[in-house]
Amino acid sequence: MPLNAESKSPAPENPIRLLLADVDGTLVTPQKVLTQRTIEAVHALDSAHVLFAITSGRPPRGMSMLVEPLALSTPIAAFNGGLIVEPDMTVIEQKLVPESLVTPILTLMESHGLVTWIYRGADWYVRDLEGPHVDREAATVEFEPIVSESFDGLCDQVAKIVGVSDDHDAMARATEAVRDQFCDHVTAAQSQPYYLDVTHPEANKGGVVKYLSSRFGIPTAQFATVGDMPNDVLMFAHSGLSIAMGNASNEVQRAARMVTTTNEDEGFANAVQRFVLQKAGRGSSG
Repeated sequence: MPLNAESKSPAPENPIRLLLADVDGTLVTPQKVLTQRTIEAVHALDSAHVLFAITSGRPPRGMSMLVEPLALSTPIAAFNGGLIVEPDMTVIEQKLVPESLVTPILTLMESHGLVTWIYRGADWYVRDLEGPHVDREAATVEFEPIVSESFDGLCDQVAKIVGVSDDHDAMARATEAVRDQFCDHVTAAQSQPYYLDVTHPEANKGGVVKYLSSRFGIPTAQFATVGDMPNDVLMFAHSGLSIAMGNASNEVQRAARMVTTTNEDEGFANAVQRFVLQKAGRGSSG
């Protein structure tokens, strides 16, 4: 698949100094693998003096396996920015779902037929190990959940609530309902077609761009962002150069300035070479 080098508006004139990437659907393959080209692309960013950072709906432990191969030195934004940690997993800051809203949000999600999980501190809680996508999530984050028949008594210190369903219509209805009822108090966005993530209102990927901008003193116009899901659109809106993966929906692709190939076809590495390193003065002309 060729890269789409056309943008809906002129590409930014500012040099790119930091690339912020989503993980699932972007940085890794559908099999959750870092390819050698992806690793080399990240190292090429370092050689070009472009910082590299990652953000994901995953918990911090679910990204720790990326630290060594990518030689990560920047803060890692887990739970879509709800928990920011150093590469050694030291907590820098966290933004929690208001305790009083946890049970009402769980109840609302479940009324739409979604199975619910909570992430609290370093722990992941489910009610049923055989529930939808539990095995998939455990394989992705490389640790097992804690089974709890009830989430009563677990409503404090919640970084993320997840609603899970393979019924896309139910997911859409639940997303809209959570936004309508709690929009002033939480962020609700789908991190996968089957996951609805609910986090603190400031815990979103647009907020991650703002945090990293302040941390490193880099204007957001000098950020590039790359992702594939609706929860990536907010970081697109706060960066000078936004890149959608070829596997992203048409809606997500329309929100980005550029579109690369899919995560089955080295989309991340291609985006780094074609779009990001060129803006840093190190790209290939081909």
